[in-house]
Amino acid sequence: MNTLRLYFHSMSILLKCHLQYPLSFCLQTFGQLVMEGAELLAVILLIDRFGRLGKWLPGDLFFFFGLMSVSFYLAEFFGRGLTGNFGPMVQSGQLDSLLLRPRGILTQVICSAIDPRRISCIAVGVVSLVLGSHLAQVHWALPNILLLLESIFCGFWLVLGLFLIEAIFCIYSIKSVEISNTLTYGGRSACQYPVDAFPLALRILFTVIAPFALVMHVPASQILGKPIFGWPAFAAYIAPLAGPLLYAVLSALFYRALRHYRSTGS
Repeated sequence: MNTLRLYFHSMSILLKCHLQYPLSFCLQTFGQLVMEGAELLAVILLIDRFGRLGKWLPGDLFFFFGLMSVSFYLAEFFGRGLTGNFGPMVQSGQLDSLLLRPRGILTQVICSAIDPRRISCIAVGVVSLVLGSHLAQVHWALPNILLLLESIFCGFWLVLGLFLIEAIFCIYSIKSVEISNTLTYGGRSACQYPVDAFPLALRILFTVIAPFALVMHVPASQILGKPIFGWPAFAAYIAPLAGPLLYAVLSALFYRALRHYRSTGS
């Protein structure tokens, strides 16, 4: 509980810092809105041109896009310290001072940054979810509501776990390795669409290696009444747990990698 209190206190301070320059903050947030709106426009153009993607109708596609946007950008909103700060910390030697403090490294790194501009991207995702559920005529019974919340929660931890891959590479190479972005930002762009639309190699990648399909597509397809792998209904409640499990595994690997950390000497 003390760690959670520290985290939320740090987030409130960082949020106040961002709001010290309200015009700059509003312009940057608007820029994020335009960029995410352009990605939603790509889905709209695809629907306008082809009408559907395999068995997936327009409402289904909007739903997948919205679920990915909300989950991914929530992780970026709260986990910006991993994606934006950890690499410079290693390069500048600031990580040395964090190792001396009586708090976990991940706690300190995550508490070091927040990205409230992503709230506009989350808003686009929410709009897409609402539009998709309306067009697909989703019946929002309690099981479906719980399944959606579970998918967003587990997707948050999945994305944080994938961000840890870049942090692990940083420890060994001193600088970030862009190949790790193929699983994070590349996965976000690809998995805005149902995974069964891709070739077998990509389906395996996003089901086994970076399990966006398990965490988001399986529950989303169950909510839409079109189970993606033909699995029984209860599997949709189990599959999203792959997200927290991946985070736990990569967190352990991260702390193991810290044993091999060598100071930059600054």
